[in-house]
Amino acid sequence: MHDIPGHSTQSLDAPAPTASLGPYIRWQLLIAIGGIFLLTLLLGVTAYNVSTELIPDQGGVFREGVAGNPQYLNPLLCQTHEIDQDLCRLLFRGLTRLDAGGRVVPDLAESWSGTPDGLSYTFRLRQDQFWHDGSPITTEDILFTVGMLQAPDTPAVPDLAELWRSVEVEPIDAQSVRFVLDEPYAPFLDYTSIGLLPKHIWQNVPPAELIGSPLNQNPVGSGSMRVAEASARMIRLEPNPFLGADTPYIAALEFHFYPDYPSIYAAYTKGELDGISRVLSNDLPLAKERDDLQLFSALESEYTSVILNLKNPDTPFFQERAVRQALQYSLNRERLIEQAIAGQGIVADSPIPANSWAHAADLPTFAYNPAQATRLLDEAGWIDRDADGVRDKDGRPLRFVLLANDDPSRQQMIEQISADWRAIGVQAVSQSVSFAGLVSDFLAPRRFDAALVTWSITGDPDPFPLWHSSQAAEGGQNYSGWMSEEADTLIKDARSTIDRSKRETLYARFQQLFLEELPALPLYYPVYTYGVSQRVKNVQIGPLNTPSDRFVTFPDWYIVTRRVPANQMGDE
Repeated sequence: MHDIPGHSTQSLDAPAPTASLGPYIRWQLLIAIGGIFLLTLLLGVTAYNVSTELIPDQGGVFREGVAGNPQYLNPLLCQTHEIDQDLCRLLFRGLTRLDAGGRVVPDLAESWSGTPDGLSYTFRLRQDQFWHDGSPITTEDILFTVGMLQAPDTPAVPDLAELWRSVEVEPIDAQSVRFVLDEPYAPFLDYTSIGLLPKHIWQNVPPAELIGSPLNQNPVGSGSMRVAEASARMIRLEPNPFLGADTPYIAALEFHFYPDYPSIYAAYTKGELDGISRVLSNDLPLAKERDDLQLFSALESEYTSVILNLKNPDTPFFQERAVRQALQYSLNRERLIEQAIAGQGIVADSPIPANSWAHAADLPTFAYNPAQATRLLDEAGWIDRDADGVRDKDGRPLRFVLLANDDPSRQQMIEQISADWRAIGVQAVSQSVSFAGLVSDFLAPRRFDAALVTWSITGDPDPFPLWHSSQAAEGGQNYSGWMSEEADTLIKDARSTIDRSKRETLYARFQQLFLEELPALPLYYPVYTYGVSQRVKNVQIGPLNTPSDRFVTFPDWYIVTRRVPANQMGDE
């Protein structure tokens, strides 16, 4: 073997020299360790300078407590039960829906048009709409649903069935239908918000068997949620995968059933729930003190008033306008709202709810004025002649019975009202009865003097059912027996006029006339209060047609979050 000039050779088996390389290796180690330290420091500074944000993520279950159990998960049957309304709102859709102001806006229908005479409406379905089972929604489903409502033996609410029986429905093509009315009826569009039934699911069920059908237990609709699980204790809803809209952040919504509202509040305090479907005024003070509970309040589309029976021969004094006005002036309604319902209301100035498009501005409010009430009664000849604390005239004392249902807040309310009236020499004997008894035993047969009643006015504010003179007879809901030719004309003209601005003018005059006559004494517009755990974010509610409208923004609520760099927020 020859050596290469200028280079040394070394056998592989010979030991390598080490003494001369020792300091070199130590320096390499020190440099490496220093580099790692500097790199770690640099990464730490970089991470510190790059901020992150929490954003909503998919997942989580929202558990809400409701009072009672569902009865009919069917859009043709759910109008009278609050839980049914909540569920039908989520499970079914109609051609239209009502917005926060009670106006009709498109839903399953992409558009509609009406003839100038108000007798014909043509609706066109949106493209690519599906039932929960993936089947397409067509005009056949519209025709089928209307047919179920029109059937002589339908179990639907009588007023609903009566309206649809006066309507002819004509298919135009696979996506369009035409409704033809026998006379102009402006509130008709409200009725097109009723949820549709899928023909392919229900076509073999006769209308008379609608209530008892097992299909109600596992409904197929087209709403934003569908039934995933149901039992006697709860029902679990999950997002509709065929909706085509943004998927809700929350993976499931569960309704847990309790016997009453106090039980719901108690269950929340034990950590069993995330939502309280209605926070009662009795629970509100404690609820406000909880750090883990968000409270949301909104005006309901209702008003509470004292109805006076103008036709009762035992109370002829109610026919005197001065007496009715005196009773209204003597009511301290702000104190009534604060003490009887924990502030959950605002003073009413009209029989049309404050959040309705038809509510008139600048109406008289009858501010609390017992001196004015006293003056009106004195001038009308109602004087306390025998010094017993009760005014009288022509030998008849100004005395009557004031009824309310047996809810504790209602009992407190009529006691406070009676106290206000007693202060001006009017004796109202407060009496509580069951809700069913109040309607069936007293209001319907007109066997009452005065009664505390709340009316729900959902959607179109048409006052015909409550205040037209034709409804004063037994079987109608004009329980006061108010008869006014001018009011009748205004009501009839408003419900047959399609032009919204003209209807507003007519309803403004109706409200003014109502306040001049006072066939009932407006008290307050109720406020609905909803409770949600702090762990649920981005919950918002606005004006409500019904409490079920609280779920309009449900797709935006979230429970689960994840952290992302702030510079990526625009990409989320």
